[in-house]
Amino acid sequence: MRTMESAFSDPEICLGLLRRIRSELSAPMRFMELCGTHTAAVYRSGLHSLLPETLTHLSGPGCPVCVTHDREIAACLQLAGKDGISLACFGDMMRIPGPGGMSLGKAGAEGADVEVVYSPLDALRLAAERLDRTVVFLGIGFETTAPASAATVLRAAEQGVNNFALFSMHKLVPPSIEALLADGNSGGIDAFLLPGHVSAVLGTAPYRFIAEKYGKPGVIAGFEPADILLSLLLLIRMREEGRADVLNSYGRAVSDEGNARARALADSVFKPVDALWRGLGLIPRSGWALREEYARYDARARFVPDLPEVPENPACRCGDMLRGRIAPHDCPLFGKKCTPTAPAGPCMVSAEGSCAAAFRYGVAGRDE
Repeated sequence: MRTMESAFSDPEICLGLLRRIRSELSAPMRFMELCGTHTAAVYRSGLHSLLPETLTHLSGPGCPVCVTHDREIAACLQLAGKDGISLACFGDMMRIPGPGGMSLGKAGAEGADVEVVYSPLDALRLAAERLDRTVVFLGIGFETTAPASAATVLRAAEQGVNNFALFSMHKLVPPSIEALLADGNSGGIDAFLLPGHVSAVLGTAPYRFIAEKYGKPGVIAGFEPADILLSLLLLIRMREEGRADVLNSYGRAVSDEGNARARALADSVFKPVDALWRGLGLIPRSGWALREEYARYDARARFVPDLPEVPENPACRCGDMLRGRIAPHDCPLFGKKCTPTAPAGPCMVSAEGSCAAAFRYGVAGRDE
């Protein structure tokens, strides 16, 4: 028996949607997705090679590992070198190359206390076990993962675990879209494929400015091939009609209101602050820092109040990719001096990075 989810991967449904896309697209259109899961899905499903030549796919700043700034990585490496500090992080963080090619994985091999965990609560458990050290969790991700970090800080306060700290690199998606649209060098984005997971928390309202202020259409999309194709068809139809709106085509997982409890949880612990993004620079009120009442858990304020100034790797074009200016194969390092086993930049590190997805699924030249 075919389930509802399997219908979204049905070849006949997908081919039908592709035929409609080809017949209804009358002018070139450049769409950007803002979710690493969408990035991987577009490449993995083969959609990248099936879309019309005039429908250009751009990968935006939707991969948490990829948008983490060089100065933030340098700060993490500084923390790794401090006495009495244990770092806990997700696995991809271990492989991001920092200044001089150093990474947290290499720092661990040289004696730093760095451990991979699956959740911030795992880091809190480590702190309860290692009372002679301060365990710092490296918090990355968008509106989807910030509530878990917030809940962990609250749990630490409830349990009186005072040797736990959070180094927050959490970021907010809507301000990054605003920065892209305000940037005349961002690649000429015509429409946005909006993130499914983040939207499950945010709902639809925070994206309204895309249509109302900038006149661009946006559609919240699911992750199966038919989800993506249907959303692209909706974007094409709005553009063909000269209409800008924000639509939700992922109603089985995303409501217009989003998850108010998750937002309230994050807001109770975090406050919005200016934040650095790879490729986009400093974006006002695009990051989350701990509120003053939780200052004792703020690793950034306690241990690295000023992010170190570090030079960028001029050969790595990851920042340009996140702005939609180039595609993976346009980077001179792609597949040569930058591979998943020896990454030169974060877009090749994470499975959600555009370079890693393009490399893994053998795309060579259909990006532009």
